[in-house]
Amino acid sequence: MPGAQLGRGGAGGKVAPGQKRTTVLRKGAGKVWEDRTLLEWDPKWFRLFVGDLSNDVSEDILSDAFRKYPTFTKARVIRDRLTEKAKYGFVAFSDPEDFLKAWKEMDGKYVGNRPIKLKKADTQVRPVEIGARKSKALDLERKKKHKNY
Repeated sequence: MPGAQLGRGGAGGKVAPGQKRTTVLRKGAGKVWEDRTLLEWDPKWFRLFVGDLSNDVSEDILSDAFRKYPTFTKARVIRDRLTEKAKYGFVAFSDPEDFLKAWKEMDGKYVGNRPIKLKKADTQVRPVEIGARKSKALDLERKKKHKNY
């Protein structure tokens, strides 16, 4: 996604031959990229995509809005890499009941200066182990992509 900051730190680093490291591979628009920040999200959590965030919304503000649900576990605001404006966010719950209740109750509610739109996050977090060859290929692809900016 050009211009988007898909997380903090994104890529993982070099892997020595014969070694492996855990990461999350993402696919879209015919490309594959690495997003290690997704390792912070437990695959068992139930996640909501939070759209239409206003620029004044921080991770603390988003967390405060969902903290009333007992199994709320994490919130993340994704900002545009160039302008630092909020683009969208994610919130996670460890219990499906709280996930559904939050979705129903919070969709259309104001968080910050505008009403948010919620939908089920469609990206599954699937950690995989990659070796040195795959790590090097991902690093080369990332370097090529960032030359465009």
